[in-house]
Amino acid sequence: MPPRIPGPLGLRSLRVCLRPAATTSQQTASLLPITQKAHLSRKEKVRLMKQDPKGWAAAQARKAKNVARQEELRSEAAEKWGSPVHGIPTPFVESFDSGGQAPLSSPPTDEFGKPLQEPYPLPTSPHIKNFLLSSDEVESALALSEKLSKPLLNPADSEIDPEVVKERMEEHAKRHAKAMTALNRIVDLNNGGAKDRKHANIRRCIETFGRHNTDKTLERPEPPLARGVERTPKPIRAGPDTGSSEVQIAILTAKIRALALMLENPANKKDKNNKRSLRSLVHKRQRLLRYMERKERGSGRWHHMLETLGLTPATWKEQISI
Repeated sequence: MPPRIPGPLGLRSLRVCLRPAATTSQQTASLLPITQKAHLSRKEKVRLMKQDPKGWAAAQARKAKNVARQEELRSEAAEKWGSPVHGIPTPFVESFDSGGQAPLSSPPTDEFGKPLQEPYPLPTSPHIKNFLLSSDEVESALALSEKLSKPLLNPADSEIDPEVVKERMEEHAKRHAKAMTALNRIVDLNNGGAKDRKHANIRRCIETFGRHNTDKTLERPEPPLARGVERTPKPIRAGPDTGSSEVQIAILTAKIRALALMLENPANKKDKNNKRSLRSLVHKRQRLLRYMERKERGSGRWHHMLETLGLTPATWKEQISI
């Protein structure tokens, strides 16, 4: 037992161990065993790995392969994420540029004007005409005008020369053909402006996404219900659906594309007013998409809208800054 050394009053006793110091080994450094630390630094690991050239080459090959795979996964994720403005453009969205009249896409060109890819077909709406008309209305108006402008013959007048009657009919047919050509040029959307194409795209969006059509064509238009909950019947719509979320989102997408393509032109880079309008439309579409995701996620309307318009999570998730 070590001896006890008395100290001053009021202090505890001190306990001192009087043992001989440990003698150090007289072995040389070269004969000592090699000891490795539990945690090596990165620099030390690299130094030890480079002592084996074959293992170092294999490690570098694995690293290069992993880096290439990570870059590939990163690019795939960025491609699926899409753009907050355009998403992933689809043929239906590209057909907004012509109001549904162009049968083929307009591929990008190089500096010499040569197309960089082959054009692909686009969905068209040839029945939609300018001035909010349809092809059936134009044809019925032409038929009525032909009937009203046809020359009248008095059956009591027997002195009319048949040749004169034939000439009158031929003249009438020529005038009607000329009037038909002029009217078709007037109502052709290819001769219209941006405002005419906007109205045509709004009509196309109502026809494509309106619930008066999708409820009959989609397999499961409504979202699934919880277990034990019965679906209540809804009243029949009195007319075309113009106020549903998917219809409004499609109309906003058409307006956003027109504004974005205009602002991509370097001549319009200082157009602050339209840039603010584009930001407002994108955020309004984002709010509608978030609302529809809560209400219609998993339904046929939701999937049909995303696939047709090419909308990605970048258009409604996270913050959008333009």
